[in-house]
Amino acid sequence: MTTATMEHAHDDLAGPPPPAPTWRPTTRLAFRFTVAYLGLFCLWMAQITFVFVGVLFELLPDDAIAWQILALAPVSSWIGEHVFGVEAEVVLNGSGDMAALWIQCGLVLVTALVVTVVWSVLDRRRRAYPRLASWALTGLRLAVGGQMLFYGFAKLIPTQMAEPGLIALLTRVGDLSPMAMLWTQVGSSPAYEIALGAAEVLGGLLLFWPRTATVGAMISVISMAQVFLLNMTFDVPVKMLSGHLLLMSLVLLVPQARRLANVLVLERDSGPMTQPELFRSPRGNRWATVVQVAAGLWVVAGCVYTGVQSWNEYGGGAPKPELYGIWDVTEFAVDGEPLPPLRTDEVRWQRLVVDSDLSAVQHMNDKFALAGAAVDPAAGTLAVTLAARAPDSAPYATFTVEKPSADQLILRGEIDGTPSALTLTRFDHEQFPLRATGFRWVQNEAYFFTG
Repeated sequence: MTTATMEHAHDDLAGPPPPAPTWRPTTRLAFRFTVAYLGLFCLWMAQITFVFVGVLFELLPDDAIAWQILALAPVSSWIGEHVFGVEAEVVLNGSGDMAALWIQCGLVLVTALVVTVVWSVLDRRRRAYPRLASWALTGLRLAVGGQMLFYGFAKLIPTQMAEPGLIALLTRVGDLSPMAMLWTQVGSSPAYEIALGAAEVLGGLLLFWPRTATVGAMISVISMAQVFLLNMTFDVPVKMLSGHLLLMSLVLLVPQARRLANVLVLERDSGPMTQPELFRSPRGNRWATVVQVAAGLWVVAGCVYTGVQSWNEYGGGAPKPELYGIWDVTEFAVDGEPLPPLRTDEVRWQRLVVDSDLSAVQHMNDKFALAGAAVDPAAGTLAVTLAARAPDSAPYATFTVEKPSADQLILRGEIDGTPSALTLTRFDHEQFPLRATGFRWVQNEAYFFTG
């Protein structure tokens, strides 16, 4: 038997090639919309793509992380004013739920609907999209993995929720916003924050390796469900992004839904939970895996670099200012006349708080005036500037500084142009129960309040 005859006989035994897959019309429609909407959302939400810049982010302008959003700012501003009658300006203040972003997200949704309709009409003869689905799921998986690493390392190197600052320690619980309460709760336990970050980092790392992508998506669903719930219930302005990350994590599990149901619910044999292949050749898929893992390591390097830099600039590793601490005002004189510590006095200070990133003057009614406190060690002076005033305005207060001891200050100078003299004593903030109460295996009683 010749070689050609043997190959022909083998083909006869193998039978005809498998038929091309056919999806239901609703499945095709849902697929087109999902690809259009989530693809456009990932391209529009600048942070999702920005994370893949890695350590090169320092070469870009400061507002590069939001360039897509800023480019659409005139459009969303016009729509906000003329359609909804609201002010919809883009302000880079840390809020991811401002009116302008919701309007732009609505534009993404409308565009996706138009793309879906046009796509469905022009490609109506297509019965399935197996190859496009492989690439779309891979791109979505890397996008979710990048965000999991981005937010995970911000907690693993605890800078997202820093330890409660000195102002937070003095603020009454009832005066905290829900978001500040959440930040204080998580930040007061660095070990808990690190554990949250470790879970997110683990999920992100697993998403960059196709073989472990299903487990990574499951961890992402759990982590993002918790984050989305906290954002909703503590009014954290990242509801849009966290909700979409949860949605994208769920979409990643859709191809594995039947297998997961067999394993977790029906107790049936599920078969392997493999990720769709990008290429027809094994070699091409091996190289695709190498590229995905390398992309994950590149993102990790960028996140670690950013995290360490943030830790040293404004986190626990940041240097403390020379007058760092909570300073109780024991004596306060204006024009040489001492002012008694009356709760109704609107001039006298109760405390001066000097912290690494933000300082404040606490008045007798317990209210804080956020401020900057600049010390000139060579001249022995202190300048206090109020955050509520224009940056180029004159300092609110200027003093010469005397320090008879490590825990005592004497300030002489002017407050709003009025001659003033203050004597201050340092309060040991480590005495607060939130700072002083450590971990204990044995507790004979539970308590919420100390006194």
